[in-house]
Amino acid sequence: MDKLKQMESFVSVAQRGSLTAAAKAEGVAPAIIGRRLDGLEQRLGVKLLVRTTRRMTLTQEGTAFLEDCQRLLADLDNAEASVSAGGIQASGHLRLTAPAGFGRRHVAPLVPRFRDLHPEVTVSLNLSDRVINLASEGFDCAVRVGDLPDSSLVSVRLADNRRMCVATPAYLARHGRPQAPADLLRLDCLTLSSDASQTRGWAFCMPKAEGAEVVYLKPSGPLDCSDGQVLHDWCLGGWGIAWRSSWEVEADIAAGTLVAVLEEFAAPPNGIYAIFPERKHMALRLRLWIDFLKMHYSSPGFWTPGARR
Repeated sequence: MDKLKQMESFVSVAQRGSLTAAAKAEGVAPAIIGRRLDGLEQRLGVKLLVRTTRRMTLTQEGTAFLEDCQRLLADLDNAEASVSAGGIQASGHLRLTAPAGFGRRHVAPLVPRFRDLHPEVTVSLNLSDRVINLASEGFDCAVRVGDLPDSSLVSVRLADNRRMCVATPAYLARHGRPQAPADLLRLDCLTLSSDASQTRGWAFCMPKAEGAEVVYLKPSGPLDCSDGQVLHDWCLGGWGIAWRSSWEVEADIAAGTLVAVLEEFAAPPNGIYAIFPERKHMALRLRLWIDFLKMHYSSPGFWTPGARR
């Protein structure tokens, strides 16, 4: 508690410019604020403020520490508000983006439910497979699936995502079940066209003497398309084997309309992430949205039929 009071008083003095103004805002004597600042500087072993009779100036260390204190105090306020029945209500506007296919299935249905909990928040949802620059295009948060490139953006892993080979029971009955990735060369594979983003091919974990390694194969077939939903529909129609994400086909597998094959060669999962520009001074509405996604995506039944009723 003493540390927290020291930090709060330091921020108040830095923002208001004097001990007297900070003391008046807190309803205490200026001497109490002065003792808190002295204790903070003594504990840290650095000078945070240069105090004269006319003004107070932040040192270089004080400027850096002020940003950290403001962030920590804002995080504390947000945490308390998010669990307090009488706490501060989230408000304002959220601009969100997600991949088109994933967004239609697993983001868009959650948006109205989020607004039911936080009616003072308004939401714009953009669904696009284009990688949007959040900062330059004014978005607060993106949901992205797969490996992330290095970036200055902050990411929170919401759930695991696996890629798997699937086909209908009828297709496998007609053509046989593949026993190894090489068997795909003799089967009808439903692939993304060359102008789509899946450039490396289908990933498999292949055993080696010293362990295992991920290898990429580029199977072919009589049908390809640039739209993943079309490949999914073709696969459900029994036209071949597709390599799809677990978020897309787990419900079909649970229903028995699709069967996963080559599971023993499945590559390690990648992730489903919330991406946002920075943690400093994160708006309460954004923090609650990310927590809302994490709560739903971590539920074991979310990805199967009936989980989102």
